[in-house]
Amino acid sequence: MSKYMLIMRGTDESNAAMMADIEELMKTTRQFIDDLQKAGVLLAAEGLDRPEETVVVDFSGETPVVTDGPYGETKELFGGYFLLDVASKQEAVEWARRVPAATGTKIEVRRVAGDDELPPGLDESSDAGSTGRI
Repeated sequence: MSKYMLIMRGTDESNAAMMADIEELMKTTRQFIDDLQKAGVLLAAEGLDRPEETVVVDFSGETPVVTDGPYGETKELFGGYFLLDVASKQEAVEWARRVPAATGTKIEVRRVAGDDELPPGLDESSDAGSTGRI
């Protein structure tokens, strides 16, 4: 089994459409989560706060700069995710096709790298911490 993250990316327009019928979306999302749980593939699911509550740490210069949200460009906002443990990329894609989403939303399907895929020389004794994660 592999872990895949289904990353929900909305636009200003799709987010507005979603909010227009939030009651129905919440109902269908609860059913989708129930289906994921019944299939035994759901590891986590989270929605994110509004972009207005965002803080951005920008590493473009010599010193990180912290800016309050929202982002300057809001073409594709990261609105939330589902983390699945599935047998294949194709199975993750099939679940992504079932996500209740407003028109204009995109679902990015990305495999989560396993601990055995760390770059050479990066192990538990490195500066990355006890998990070996960066």
